[in-house]
Amino acid sequence: MGSSMQGKTALVLGVANKRSIAWSCAKALAADGARVALTYAGERLEKPVRSLAEELEGSLVLPCDVTDPASVDALFESLQTEFGALDAMVHAIAYARREELAGRFIDTTRDGYALAHEVSSWSLVDLARRAQPLMEGREGSIVTLTYLGSERVIPNYNVMGTAKAALEAAVRYLAHDLGPAGVRVNAISAGPIRTLSASGVKDFGSIIDRIAETAPLRRNVTAADVGAAARFLLGPDSSAITGTTLYVDCGFHVMGVS
Repeated sequence: MGSSMQGKTALVLGVANKRSIAWSCAKALAADGARVALTYAGERLEKPVRSLAEELEGSLVLPCDVTDPASVDALFESLQTEFGALDAMVHAIAYARREELAGRFIDTTRDGYALAHEVSSWSLVDLARRAQPLMEGREGSIVTLTYLGSERVIPNYNVMGTAKAALEAAVRYLAHDLGPAGVRVNAISAGPIRTLSASGVKDFGSIIDRIAETAPLRRNVTAADVGAAARFLLGPDSSAITGTTLYVDCGFHVMGVS
């Protein structure tokens, strides 16, 4: 079987370092033949992202701050110039202030709630709207990353749980809106992985250890597992799948008492 993404283009947002789920998605897409554009948010992340991009032949590295419309405008102008079209997009962006990920959810601040939702949920809507013209007629596909905290109470996940719930709802509405243009939109609900963003969740280590003990497969998911699932959802073998959340968590989501 040939490379299913050969000659295709992909945008991957959210790479921070080599442990990022977004990086595993980028590697999986590149290994399958895609030319990949990576983004970085802020000068602090530029150097590590550029270093990683050297491993992907023909890749682009572009700045993007999803809270700055001018930055997002510039991103898609560059994609139009460099790629001309877009076949796949990975939205692996989420953020909440550390102080909002501890204590009681009821104490979430107005500004903290708005920021978490803007970065983690609204940005998908904004990016999908801008990607549509580049994807039309190409069987384009968009994948975002979510977590079980969107539907169950996870200690210290707090405002991110509501942001991920909004993100999953957005996936369904975007799938409906973009379907006539041939663009699919799906989410991957990944089990917890030791990434930079996960380090902001208090007692994360105990959560991940507990899941390894109780998940049906008796292990934690890896970033490579998620990358492989993203490659499937972004490629032609999933051409009839849209508006769906795919659980990649070693089966933990099926457990009742754990």
